[in-house]
Order: sequence, then structure tokens, then C-alpha cells
Amino acid sequence: MKNTVSVKKYFYVLLACGLLLGSCNGGKRATSSKDRVKNTPGIHFQKSNTLSAVLDKAEKENKVVFVDMYTTWCLPCKIMDENVFSDQGVGTFMNENFISYKVDTEKGTGPNLKDVYGVIVYPTLLFMDSKGKVLVRKEGGVGHTEFMNLGNEALNLNVAN
Repeated sequence: MKNTVSVKKYFYVLLACGLLLGSCNGGKRATSSKDRVKNTPGIHFQKSNTLSAVLDKAEKENKVVFVDMYTTWCLPCKIMDENVFSDQGVGTFMNENFISYKVDTEKGTGPNLKDVYGVIVYPTLLFMDSKGKVLVRKEGGVGHTEFMNLGNEALNLNVAN
């Protein structure tokens, strides 16, 4: 029985990794409002109607900003929500060093931010300074290790500026 659970777990990890190698850039499909997963105990995403409020908070707390540009129909976005953003280790690192923010590029101010930052692939992961200047940009889904490397790169670039 234990081997069956391990095999299933291994299969799902391989499946998720394979899906993360791709990225979404088309092919919408119907989804429900439950598609976005609340990320506790992982990354605590800031609730705000504007990026400027998030940037202000980052400046006050002397932190870098992480922005997840997503759509509700993007499968790699969902996989990152479930497997990367919800991870306790990733959450601890991100919550200590970043103000994190999610932007649905099809709702609210999302379409404007999508245009400002030239987002055409989902997810697009943006690490920026408190002025909104992009330090690190990654298009497409990533796993834990690459995500942490992107965060560390952004922190190093922010210190260098």
C-alpha cells in the first residue's frame, strides 16, 4: 500500500514538472471561481486594488515586490498556486523578503498592468523594486528551485541598485 502511494506521488510530481515546462499563451477554457487557491501557509499575497499601494507598502518595509501575472484559465498558473506558492519554505522566504501581489490580467486593473508590463505569456512572474522597475522577469511556470533562484537574483539586483 505504501509503495502505491509513493508511485502515485511520484507520478503527480512528474506530471506537474512536465506541465510547468510549458506556458499558457492562448486557449481559454471555462473555469469556476474556486480556481485560485488560497496560499496558506505559503506566500501571503497582498490584497489591493492597485499596484501603487503595493509598491508604497514595499517602500515602507524596504522590500522587493513580487507580482504573479496570471489568468484563471492558465494551467501552469494553477500548478504554481498549488505546488510552489503554497509551499511552506517558499512562503517563509517570500514573506520575509517580498511584498507579493497577484494580478488577474483579465479583471480590474489587470488589463492595464498587462499592457504596461508587456505580458503575453502566463504566468509572467515579475520581481520589481518599490518604484515598479522590473528587476527579474520570468515567463512561464517554474518549480520550487528556479522560483527561489529568481527571488534571490531579484534581492541581489535590488541591493546593487
